[in-house]
Amino acid sequence: MLIVLLLACLLLSVPIAISLGFASMVFEYQNNVPLTIIVQRLFTSLDSFPLLAVPFFILAGTIMEKGGISKRLIALANSFVGSTTGGLAIVAIVASMFFSAMSGSGPATTAAIGSIMIPAMVAKGYDRGFASATQATAGEIGVIIPPSIPMILFGIAGGVSIGDLFIAGFLPGILVGVSLIAVAYFTARKRGYAGEAGKAGWKERGAAFKNASWALLMPVIILGGIYGGVFTPTEAAVVATVYALIVGLFLYKEIKWRDIPEMLFSSALMTSVVLVVVANAGLFSWIMTSEGIPQMAASWFSDINNPVLFFLMANILLLIVGMFFDAGSAILILAPILLPIAVSVGIDPVHFGIVMIVNLAMGMITPPVGVNLFVVCEIGNIKLEQVARALVPYFLMMVVDLMLLSYIPQISTFLPNLMR
Repeated sequence: MLIVLLLACLLLSVPIAISLGFASMVFEYQNNVPLTIIVQRLFTSLDSFPLLAVPFFILAGTIMEKGGISKRLIALANSFVGSTTGGLAIVAIVASMFFSAMSGSGPATTAAIGSIMIPAMVAKGYDRGFASATQATAGEIGVIIPPSIPMILFGIAGGVSIGDLFIAGFLPGILVGVSLIAVAYFTARKRGYAGEAGKAGWKERGAAFKNASWALLMPVIILGGIYGGVFTPTEAAVVATVYALIVGLFLYKEIKWRDIPEMLFSSALMTSVVLVVVANAGLFSWIMTSEGIPQMAASWFSDINNPVLFFLMANILLLIVGMFFDAGSAILILAPILLPIAVSVGIDPVHFGIVMIVNLAMGMITPPVGVNLFVVCEIGNIKLEQVARALVPYFLMMVVDLMLLSYIPQISTFLPNLMR
């Protein structure tokens, strides 16, 4: 009944948070559970100190987008790779990697970089579908390279160190970024998309680096502070917010005091959406746990004692789930179920977390709930089906990346083990 209600709501295009909450409340009402219990579980889902990192990273991302950080990162990337074949597409990917190290959000990365790069690519003669698909896929890196909101949610749901997840995300993020650059390069070469005229010299590159240096310092402060024991990941989100505000107000001077209320309102609105999803997903997950769903799932996997087979089945499940659920909801529901099984077959929890996040990140570019697709359709003034066709090469490359990450655990575990 619970699953049927949820699927019915999703087929009727009811927002995911409302679908989860409605299905949960009807199910509990039919089982004569007092409504006060439902309210208590919704509150308990949000009563978490690490969860405070989410609104602060969202606010930090909003401040960075308004504070001129994105355009300086684009200028830096353009000075190094802009003259290459397909240079603007590669710039979009590299700039997204830079911005990802500060924002923690896929849609925020897509909007901040795409609002500049998609019109620039179209003006240069790039196919609108290719330009939009490139930016939508590059935006996925926003949740792979730390800091990452889905990593925070996985750490909370699975009891895994958020700091370890953060440091583990770097190499997978670089792998994904490089592979997307390869697809963009060969596609641009085939279609004849030339690079920018005139290769930037080291003087220009030095100037661009200096101009973006305050932005590039942020991930160093965040991750250095976490691993140096100066502050926790939650406190790092507050530090990132304050740092972004100082840079935008006093160093780049692109934020005015009158802009702050608008940024706070925008961030509060986005945070409310995320936290409503978290609360209802927590209630849904609690019901599944109380009904013994994790034990049932474990029994389905009971004959699997091979990590290779487990990852194959888990990845297929997550790819399907990612098409209909946003990453946060899927993590909060499935991480408590799948993680103990993964550990039981000898998979490192950090390794599994990275694979799960990369897998669900692919859901950002797959209909019907591909949030990055909706963002680029709005920015690029293009229909969803046009973007979807251009996405196929990128999606196939992401599948290859996913397989590499699944079956070569050292890509995810090398840096955390080194830090230990």
